[in-house]
Amino acid sequence: MNVRLFRTLPLLILPICAAQNTTNFPHIGHVDRFDAGLDQLIPRAAVIEVVCGGFEWAEGPVWVPQKGNRFGGFVLFSDIPHNAVIKWQEGEGSAVYLKPAGYTGVADYGREPGSNGLALDDQGRLISCEHGDRRISMLTKGGGKVTLADRWNGKRFNSPNDLAIRNNGDIFFTDPIYGLPQRENDPMREIDFCGVYRLQSDGTVTLQCREISRPNGIGFSPDHKTLYVANSDGRDPVWRAFPVKDDGSLGDPRPFFDSSKEERIGRGGGDGLKVDQHGNVFATGPGGVLVISPAGKLLGRIATGERIANVGWGNDGSTLYLTSDMYLCRIRTTTKGAGWK
Repeated sequence: MNVRLFRTLPLLILPICAAQNTTNFPHIGHVDRFDAGLDQLIPRAAVIEVVCGGFEWAEGPVWVPQKGNRFGGFVLFSDIPHNAVIKWQEGEGSAVYLKPAGYTGVADYGREPGSNGLALDDQGRLISCEHGDRRISMLTKGGGKVTLADRWNGKRFNSPNDLAIRNNGDIFFTDPIYGLPQRENDPMREIDFCGVYRLQSDGTVTLQCREISRPNGIGFSPDHKTLYVANSDGRDPVWRAFPVKDDGSLGDPRPFFDSSKEERIGRGGGDGLKVDQHGNVFATGPGGVLVISPAGKLLGRIATGERIANVGWGNDGSTLYLTSDMYLCRIRTTTKGAGWK
């Protein structure tokens, strides 16, 4: 069995763990097509493949290019409750890549101690949002970790959740309370709001927004002039678009998409998101991954039938990987992620 961290799976899914070095992956879910524009992004014949499973709660997938690998690279993703980063590579399967991944203490640290959102910087180094250690970290080429930021104005972050790296190297990240053992009521909490922050290369951390109740997924438009931020609070299920000003800070946001106004999907907040080369936003939300045009129009939904935490582009940039509850899935598209050539 290639999966090192696992729980009991439904009988239908057992073959996932038994045969990783195969191209015959099980298919689950379906694609809801609300607008003809979706056909330009996801082919009618596209299926959702389950490439590995058995995790507690998968999050934050990122593609790592690898020279000499006939598949082009591999996927890293977080299993938050198990405090681990998992590596999945086609033809080899899944294995623990990094543990501990988000908490290095000796005491118990609640249900979600691990890393969450992951990204690569322009040198290919892994940047992590860490719940338990409440920081943004970098994995060096030598294998050691460096803390990039763990405080704002001398106060420790709540639990950094997701991040997006601008083309100038600035790291923008969200800081809700989900990684704190007692969440908003945790006695260790030092910041009494959930913020969106900017981390510059000199280590300067500046608060960009404190008005979103539970900021979560985050991603840039292809020209890096707009930053999208999801709110995971169902009382305010609005994705917002922030203009990026000339000095690199964020301007006042505008509503981009509001799930409470969409009867086809139901009301619900958002989690992770990524943007494609045309500016379409692939955002996890009610029932799956919502595909939203740059104008804020809902084109469709990728639904695995399981809760979906986050997404990430991989392979040649046209494969969308989905962390869906206990599974890592993927779907082939006819678009590419922003920044892919």
